[in-house]
Amino acid sequence: MNKKKALKYKKQLLEERQRILDDLDHLQSDTLNRSARDSSGNLSGYSIHIADTADEDYTRSFSLGLASGKQKILAEIEKALDKIEEGKYGKCENCGGTIPMKRLNAKPSARYCLKCAQKMEAEGLI
Repeated sequence: MNKKKALKYKKQLLEERQRILDDLDHLQSDTLNRSARDSSGNLSGYSIHIADTADEDYTRSFSLGLASGKQKILAEIEKALDKIEEGKYGKCENCGGTIPMKRLNAKPSARYCLKCAQKMEAEGLI
């Protein structure tokens, strides 16, 4: 892959990385760092209703799942950025073939060509 195309993908990956980091900051400040008392607005010394606690638990669990998914995507982006620096970007990690531009346009962090990705998904490897 030529340097001009690699720089285009690097820019896309850096922008996506920043969006994900912003999302993670938002999740952390709005959900994960708040106590049940903070999120309910209850500043009194009275106990919190069990329904409020259940809602808070669900929201926190949901947010943790989102954060975990975003962390995985962030790791894929970092691997792709490393590959660009190493000059290995756009090569399938399984067969060594070229990943088509159409696939990279759809998913700039793609590590496998479509054929290998489909085979690996069918086998439960990814």
